[in-house]
Order: sequence, then C-alpha cells, then structure tokens
Amino acid sequence: MEHPVQPTDWTERYRPASQKELEGNDSARRRIQSWLKEWDGGMPNKRGLLLVGPPGVGKTTMARAIAIDKGWNVIELNASDERNAPAIRRAATRGSMHHSLFESYDEGERQKTLILLDEVDHLGGSFASMSEKRIHNSFIADEEKKVTIKGDSGGKAELLNLLQKTKQPIIMACNDAMRLWGGVNRRSSEDKVKKLAELIAFKRVSEDARRRIIQRVLKGEGYSIDPGAIDLLVRSNAGDLRALVKDLQTICSITNEHIDLNAVKGMLELGRRDTAVDLFPGLEKLYRSKTAKSAVSIARLLDKDPDQMAAWVTWNNSIVHTNRKSIHRGARALSQADIALPVRFTNRAYRSWYWGSNLSTLAASVIGDVPQGRLSMSYPGFLRRGNEPWRKLGLIEKLADTCGCSKKAATRELFPPLAALHSTEITSGDSLDFSISMALGFAGDEHVALCGLDSRLKATQKIIEKYDKQVEDEKTKSDFSTDVKGSSVNDASAITNSKKASESAESEEEAVEGDDEPQGPPAGQSTLF
Repeated sequence: MEHPVQPTDWTERYRPASQKELEGNDSARRRIQSWLKEWDGGMPNKRGLLLVGPPGVGKTTMARAIAIDKGWNVIELNASDERNAPAIRRAATRGSMHHSLFESYDEGERQKTLILLDEVDHLGGSFASMSEKRIHNSFIADEEKKVTIKGDSGGKAELLNLLQKTKQPIIMACNDAMRLWGGVNRRSSEDKVKKLAELIAFKRVSEDARRRIIQRVLKGEGYSIDPGAIDLLVRSNAGDLRALVKDLQTICSITNEHIDLNAVKGMLELGRRDTAVDLFPGLEKLYRSKTAKSAVSIARLLDKDPDQMAAWVTWNNSIVHTNRKSIHRGARALSQADIALPVRFTNRAYRSWYWGSNLSTLAASVIGDVPQGRLSMSYPGFLRRGNEPWRKLGLIEKLADTCGCSKKAATRELFPPLAALHSTEITSGDSLDFSISMALGFAGDEHVALCGLDSRLKATQKIIEKYDKQVEDEKTKSDFSTDVKGSSVNDASAITNSKKASESAESEEEAVEGDDEPQGPPAGQSTLF
C-alpha cells in the first residue's frame, strides 16, 4: 500500500487536522465551537465571525480543524487569490447560497460548507459597493478570457453582501482590524462589519503550548532534543507557531537525529529573523548609536524604506541635534542621499539604494553627540498631511486599481497632484467640484479625504451628502438615458417596420390595379407609341 506524499513544508505537514491537535487560545476555540453549533439548528443572528490576532497563532487552522471535525466542507480564499467583487461572488457567494449536487435532499442531513476568508485586512478599497452591471460585465469578460476588474476592487462591499445573504457560515481572519475598517469613515465601516459578524480576539500562544508543538513535530520526524535547546527555541519565539515550525525544519535540515543547544544557537545566529522594532524607541537607539555599523543594523529593523528614512531623519535632526555644525553635516549627507535615491528610477544602479539608505542613517547617528535624557521626536509634518496610511489607504488602493498602476506609483505620482488640485491652501481648489472624484469612482468620504478636509466637521458631512446625492442623480440620469435610448431604438425599429409594411402593401395594390390595365396591343398588331 502506497503512503500519501508528505508536504515538503512542515507548516503544512503538521497543520492540525483535528481539534485534538490544536494548541492555545482555548476560549476562542470554545466560542467558535458554540457559534458553529448554532448553525446545526438554523442560522444565528450574526452569520459571520471575524478572527483577529497576530500572524501565526492558528486562526484559520483552528476554524478549519473544527469544521473538519464536524464533517463540513471548507471553501477558502486567501491573499494569494483574486478577491475583487466578482471573484468573491463567484467563489463564495454562489457557493454559500446554492447547495452541492452531492448533498442529501433531506434538510436535516444537508452538509454545511464553511467559507473561510483569510487576511481580509489586506482587501483594498473602501466599502462602497460596485454596480451590478459592472460585476455582470466582468463575468462575461471572464468567459471571454478578458480582465476588466483588477486587484480587490469592490471586495469589501461584496464581503458585506456575502454576510447578508449567505446560508452557510462565514469565518474571516485578519491580523489588523483597524486596517480592515480603513482610515476614512472608520467607525462607520467598523459598525457595518460588526453588525453582521462577531469579533473574536486571538492571543500569542503560551510557552507550554510551544513546548508541546516542538515535541510533537520532532517526534514525528524521529528527532530527539536537549531540554536546554527546547528552552532556547521557546524563548526565541514570540508565540508565532508558523515561525516556530519553520525554525524546526531549518535546524533539522542541518543536524542528524539529535538537536543540542549549540545547534540551536548556530541556527539562530545564522538565520536570525529580523524583528521590526517600535519606531520611536528605534529612532532613539539610532540617534544614540556610536558607530556606522550599529546605526545601519538598527535602521534595518525600523521597517522604513530609504525615502521614508530620509524624511524622518530630515524632520527630526533639527529637534535632536542642537549643534549647528552637526545639523549642517547631517544636511549635507541627506542632500547626497536625495541625489542618489532617484537614480534607481532611471537605470539599474541599485547601489543608489544602498548609498541613499546608509547616508540617511549616518545623517542621524554619527554627525555629533546628542543630549542626555529622553529625546523628543515627532512625526514628520510634511508626511502627515493626507499621507497617513490610516487616512488614505483605501483611497490609494482604489486610485491604483482605477489607473492600473502600483500603490507606490499612485502614492508618489498620482495622489500629490490630485490632492494639491483639490486643496484650498495650495491651489484655491473647490471642494464642491466633484468632477475628477466622480470620474475616478470615489465615494463621498474619499473625495473629502482627497480635499484634506476633516470628516468629523458638519461642513464636511454636508459636502459628503451633496457628493453622494450628485452621484445618485448621475446614476439615475444614466439609467434613464439608457432606458430612453433603448426605447428610441425600439420605436425607430417599429416605425421602420411599419413603413416597410406600408410600402409593401402599396406595392401589392399597384400590382393588383395593374392587372386590370391592357398590357400591350393584341397579337399581330402594333401601336404608334
């Protein structure tokens, strides 16, 4: 008898297939079990769950294992799948409202299907719904192998539609709920989701649970391990089970059947996983570093690209450093970085990225001594205006999707001139001019964000209301125009057919009348005319 081929990735090989193998987050597990049990007797008040927690703690794995134990089917969509409105409706909505051909006709025996949507916080755009006509046209285009809708357009709105209409349980998972709500109109978006789905929080897995996982994986692979090595592996992991199993696979690939403390130390030293540090404490360490090497090492953990690093250092240098000569040296280094960084857009001189990044780092650290005591740094003001990720994330993604470019290009090339064009401070822009925003398919809250207006103000809310009303009026006008055009075509066709019928009737009458007239002289005679 042939054994099934084992997955080469140990995170898949040792993914729990049953609740018995799950570790950690027991309270979350009990709530998921209770909610799924409600489906056995009908539909609960909230047809979805939203699992929120750090990556690698087993959110989707737990949901899948519980469903499998119940004998249910599982349909899964994750970040690697296309998740715009048509894609979600095709893969999930239809599957949730129609039963399988292989199901029993007995309502009591009908098998459930769990629809599992992973990483929903990575869905782009806003919760503004996409028109049914556009979704329908996308289905037709897909049959012709044409792509009309890219990325995640309309994905969030279709998610709400799915939660409203589904007859099967929906479980969503995300790392950052705030990112799912979006920056603009966040509270309204949050209320929409929570009205239809219950939120369950997941925590990092405990040290005891991590120990049990290490022992289970190594037992399955036929490896033994020293107690000290287990302790070090547990301490070096922050509760990310996926990362823990990957570390075990790495260390087992370079050892033979037994893992000792030195083997773990060597693996951690060679393949240490960079861990992003909090920004402001990290910046303080950067400013206090004494060598270029340590400064560069710290900068790599700040999760900022060279352009962002240059912006942060430029803004804070004059706050941290009090010596004019130090500030001057830093400004010169930042100027060189500013010259080097754009070169990567014109050729493949990737060293410009290296120099631009390192010069920005050195402009903060080795240009002079910093004062003792806590450093008071702040967010760069020129990045704050309309550029915070929480404020325009959905706007940027929709702009990128509409224009067919990357989010980075939309952020750097498209958003700034559009924002300037609508700004009353820069170009005396008119926030009541909706033409560009409507052409780009923006919602009202996205338009006021583009104008740099505070959505909490009553005046801004009135602008949003006017915008939404104008969008609705344009839609009504467009629908009416389409109906009139269709009616005109039908009327024209009817008139044409009537005219043809009339002409045909006249021709027949003339033919009949012509039959009574003499057709020519009798045989053997002629006529003068």
